Amino acid sequence: MSVAPYLATPMPVVRRMLELANVKPGEVVYDLGCGDGRIVITAAKEFGAFGVGIEIRKDLALKAMRAVEEAGLSDRVKIINANFFDVDVSDADVVTLYLTTSANMKVRPKLERELKPGARVVSHEYEVPGWTPILVDKFVENERYRFLTHKIILYRMPQP
Repeated sequence: MSVAPYLATPMPVVRRMLELANVKPGEVVYDLGCGDGRIVITAAKEFGAFGVGIEIRKDLALKAMRAVEEAGLSDRVKIINANFFDVDVSDADVVTLYLTTSANMKVRPKLERELKPGARVVSHEYEVPGWTPILVDKFVENERYRFLTHKIILYRMPQP
């Protein structure tokens, strides 16, 4: 059972999400529903992070695993073929989402339970109902095509 259809995040949006989350070298970035692995691969390659992608679809997980190997990042990026509700994300510094609003609502209790204070959650397009964002960015993917706008929403887990 998937909670959102697969639609790849455009690469300019991937970079913007990681920039807004202020990903630093050595941090751990999880992508829930990682598809082809582009977010965690970019986090490792361009930001020096460790990436963990979780993908329920076996075909996409295998594609992501191949991309990790081809990028030479097997020591920095792990792809897990599983339902992300079954994977502990407590070591995440950053979690990226490109799910629907209803899926974000379903994953919210898990994130609230498992993420450490100060961890960042960055969502492409869809808000997490009940959370207050620290930043909402209207990102134009390509100046030539101004209709290609994306909403990137950044949250920070509260301090106790």
